[in-house]
Amino acid sequence: MIFRVRERELVARREPGRESGRDLLAVLAGGGLALAAALVGWRLIHEHVRIVLGFPPLLATWMPHVGPGTVPAVLVAAVVVACGPGLSARLSWRPLLVAAYVTSVAWTLFLALVDGWTAGIAHRLYGSGEYLPDIAVVPGIPAVLRRFTTRILTDQPHHWSTYVGAHPPGGFLIFLWLNRIGLGGGGPAGVACIVIGASAGIAVAVTLRALGAGPAARAVLPFCVLFPGAVWVGVSADGLFAGVLAWGVALLAVGAAGRGWRRDVAALAGGLLLGYSLYLSYGIVAAGLLPVVVVAVARAWRAALAGALGVAAVVAAFTASGFWWPTGYRLTTVIYAWSVARTRPYSYFVWADLAALLFVIGPAAVAGLRRLAAPPRARPAVIGLLTGAALIAVLASDVSGLSKGEVERIWLPFAVWLLVPCALLPPRTVRGWLCAQALLALLVSHLLFTYW
Repeated sequence: MIFRVRERELVARREPGRESGRDLLAVLAGGGLALAAALVGWRLIHEHVRIVLGFPPLLATWMPHVGPGTVPAVLVAAVVVACGPGLSARLSWRPLLVAAYVTSVAWTLFLALVDGWTAGIAHRLYGSGEYLPDIAVVPGIPAVLRRFTTRILTDQPHHWSTYVGAHPPGGFLIFLWLNRIGLGGGGPAGVACIVIGASAGIAVAVTLRALGAGPAARAVLPFCVLFPGAVWVGVSADGLFAGVLAWGVALLAVGAAGRGWRRDVAALAGGLLLGYSLYLSYGIVAAGLLPVVVVAVARAWRAALAGALGVAAVVAAFTASGFWWPTGYRLTTVIYAWSVARTRPYSYFVWADLAALLFVIGPAAVAGLRRLAAPPRARPAVIGLLTGAALIAVLASDVSGLSKGEVERIWLPFAVWLLVPCALLPPRTVRGWLCAQALLALLVSHLLFTYW
């Protein structure tokens, strides 16, 4: 009997080591995928195939450099690695969320400032094909919606810039509104992307807690703060999109878990944000399973109705103002067929895009996904369901062929939800994984010049 007890103890001691070894193997496999995407990408460039990637599989340029954000970014990373797990376990929930959000904004801001204020923030949304240059040619906000689809196709003298025309008008309207209230220019627009985009991970944690996975929400918060994708959140409009979508899901979850009139208000607000997110990017439709998971887990059909009313109100408002979503999508696919689909090889991007995603989610998320795929143990079902919804969004976008390159920013609204499995990593390994996340982001921001 004593022998059997000791044998079980030895097996239990060996098991964590085996699991950690499997985590490392998964990360190495991801690194192999990224290396293969780089090598094949460089070969395609050498063969003059137009993949439009300066540093495959990323749209970036090799440019080792430091900047005013270097030292602060390293300090933020060190503080989160040293103190983040402990504070996440001990602090009261609301002060914890505030601290996590402020730190997330600082992390994203300082990573952007590695390139300096001008190149890293103020000029990002003024680049070729970006949003801000078109503000000068807009007569008024109502006219934007009425005439939006007439200026999407690029085979005409007056057409939208690349990113304005390739998206619904919701994102462009945000920058127009900022301009109208006196916050025009690249600086305020870039800061808005950082402030909103850096909150996406906080919304993920709020969603987990609202759906009954409080310990998981606390465990995942430090990883949400040191999100490697923050390199592209600051500054890209897609980072802003990620924040809007994440808070739509989070408020729906809060409404589903709440009581009384506050439940209905939160669910309705979540529906309004989810509806508006449909007018930020056509691809966000692929994330439609996230709110479905929230409703299914909470079994809150009243909240679902309130959320649906919010979505319907936004759709009705845009339609009544003159923008018909299906028409915009159809015309955008025409542009895509002209400029992207016929030149960028599907056979490369269908797997290289997944390699690019690894730079966004980081090695800790890869290890978490590996643990999620292992035989199930005692863990909240919502972890697997939210992660599965995000994975389906990524795979649907990937297989469709409508994402060929640049996914390090395009998939930000999905990628932030792939941090959820980080909650499954053993507490004794958390600081090591946080170091790996921070190191990846710091290497990318200092060795490459990214275009978002």
